[in-house]
Amino acid sequence: MTGTSDSAGTALRTTTEQHFLWGHRALEAEFATGADGALRLIRLTRPHTQPRSDGGAGAGEPGPEPGPGPDAPLHLVELTALGHGSGWSGPRFTGTAFGARLRHRGHTTREADGWTYLTVELHDPVSALTAFVELSSPVGLPVLRSRVRLRNEGEEPLVVQSVSSLVLGALPSPDGLDVHRARNDWLAECRWHAEPLRDTVTDIHVDVHQHDSRAALTLTGRGSWPTDGHLPMGALTERDGDRAWLWQIESPAGWRWDLGERDHGTYLALNGPTDAEHQWRIRLTPGSEFTTVPGVLALGRGLDDAFAALTSYRRAVRRPHPDHTTLPVVFNDYMNTLMGDPTTEKLLPLIDAAAAAGSEYFCIDSGWYDDSTEGWWDSVGEWLPSPRRFPDGGIRAVLDRIRERGMVPGLWLEPEVVGVRSPVAAELPPEAFFQRDGVRIAEQGRHQLDLRHPAARAHLDKTVDRIVGDWGVGYLKLDYNIVVDPGTCAPGDIAPGAGLLGHAQAYLDWLSEVLDRHPGLVIENCASGGMRMDGATLAVTQLQSISDQQDPLNCPPIAAAAPTAVPPEQGAVWAYPQPGFDDDLITFTLGGALLGRIHLSGHLDRMSEHQLALVRDAVTVYKTLRGDLTEAVPFWPLGLPGWTDEWLALGMRVPDSRTSYLSVWRRGGETELRLPMGDLAGQEVRTEIMHPSAATAGSAVWDGAGLRVSLPRTPAVLLIRLTSGSGSGA
Repeated sequence: MTGTSDSAGTALRTTTEQHFLWGHRALEAEFATGADGALRLIRLTRPHTQPRSDGGAGAGEPGPEPGPGPDAPLHLVELTALGHGSGWSGPRFTGTAFGARLRHRGHTTREADGWTYLTVELHDPVSALTAFVELSSPVGLPVLRSRVRLRNEGEEPLVVQSVSSLVLGALPSPDGLDVHRARNDWLAECRWHAEPLRDTVTDIHVDVHQHDSRAALTLTGRGSWPTDGHLPMGALTERDGDRAWLWQIESPAGWRWDLGERDHGTYLALNGPTDAEHQWRIRLTPGSEFTTVPGVLALGRGLDDAFAALTSYRRAVRRPHPDHTTLPVVFNDYMNTLMGDPTTEKLLPLIDAAAAAGSEYFCIDSGWYDDSTEGWWDSVGEWLPSPRRFPDGGIRAVLDRIRERGMVPGLWLEPEVVGVRSPVAAELPPEAFFQRDGVRIAEQGRHQLDLRHPAARAHLDKTVDRIVGDWGVGYLKLDYNIVVDPGTCAPGDIAPGAGLLGHAQAYLDWLSEVLDRHPGLVIENCASGGMRMDGATLAVTQLQSISDQQDPLNCPPIAAAAPTAVPPEQGAVWAYPQPGFDDDLITFTLGGALLGRIHLSGHLDRMSEHQLALVRDAVTVYKTLRGDLTEAVPFWPLGLPGWTDEWLALGMRVPDSRTSYLSVWRRGGETELRLPMGDLAGQEVRTEIMHPSAATAGSAVWDGAGLRVSLPRTPAVLLIRLTSGSGSGA
């Protein structure tokens, strides 16, 4: 069978029925069936001529080592099902009996909208289960997206306990690899660290035992916050080479990834929720289907290059929206300011000050609905404005004031929760809420809506259409502040983890329908900060709250690492200057947000004219560069930031341009530091300090191969623009 290709460089070449290649100019995958008839992905690589994904200089990736061959003990799909398992539980132990029974029945390809697609059909004659492995990749990016669609073609139900989204072997031995993972805790998000993979995957001397190790590094999500504890991401880098493999699991609920050793090499398995970790399982009745959450793998020449590719992929896969190109400045009244206690009296001067500072949106955060004296935590759900807080003209008069000052009004909403004291808790049917064993779940004085139920959706549709359609609100900050673990068992669910995933996917469907009805609406995703910072949600919403961190000195490591999880134009970084801050601290909290989405807060209405001028200066600088952020890719000259690092740096490189931006923070240590800038080495580079404007704030000097930055005081931050090219000067 001959191959096909097109002008985009995609191709499918088949040499025999059991061996074929698929990919495009930036990615190539090789598949083969072994003697047992099972299909395997035996090689995944970038072609030799592929340039760097981050736009930096340098040749393409060197050629890969040969894969382990078609008889390596790794199948294209791994799954477990009641009555069909191998005795080993979960995807960590590859080579399950079920995976080995799946036989290649055919494959098809297609091209559409700049993507190339491959669907591989596998069939198990024992259970009559068919697995469709759906692979896709944006043409020109070294990124593979994979999900698996299961169909029961038999006559008996089948209970599935786990199914992989992506399984990849043929990676180098654990001896030469470092693994990277990211802690993601409330107020301390995106904390990456690295360690040798061999520290976990112990060398048991496979040749002596004639058995592969069962040791593995396994990471899982927990509860209904999909990024609580860890980001659903990870990476491998070669210690004596420059290759990197970076992945994310696009699950709005549970997830799991595994790294282990097979056939003297390393394997990677990406999963959504599983029975063992998340109480997830589904019953596939005859003719029914289930599709896994996607697993995504980016390849790079080094970690920065892989993150650049993944950033570009995230832009390619998300829902289009004007906000992704306009990047308006948002003022939010919550953080270190009104803290959930808005009133007309407090808001009006803040609105005027925010407009004077250059804000383009003004979001009233939590508390606007609170008309009680007992606190609002367990009474929310109606989402009607408080007459007590807004006595003259109600909240609509305040929204009008925002519009009069040239800004778009926004409101905070926590749509999925209903307080136990709310009248909505009695108005909606019991089936509209999370439940276990027929009992409605109550978590921290709140019930959780199940958006698979039409009554729950109708309630929220009515709420949003009133706020957006009738009141003219153009921005919604959607929060989620409870954790329901492990989920819900509605009628039809056989396990709570399946109910949780079903609700989470229904929630994203509901968001898409809201945006279909209100295409100009901007939605910010928040869950106590960054506890819902997953790829599935980011593909639908326009902005992502990265943290609730209130200490400006602790914000830099979060802001500097946020682009590992969120494209810069979606990452909402708090900037909350206060009238009690000195000039250095004001510029510090403002400057740290300038390579993301600046989310302004603070008591601007109480500032002196000099202090307000510092705020205006930062906002003005942001507006001059935000157009570049829409396509920029991140890099880290000092490596990914540590929580206690005294110096931190985040760069943004604009592809196909001579321009890069660099934020450098100093929280302690020596007053001067040299930053290596390998991709610019040997070039003439002009440096320009964009923020702060004070001449005494610091300096940045190009020395031909790196940047010498001096910051005489702490805390301090510089935003530097670097322009490279012949004749640019130094």
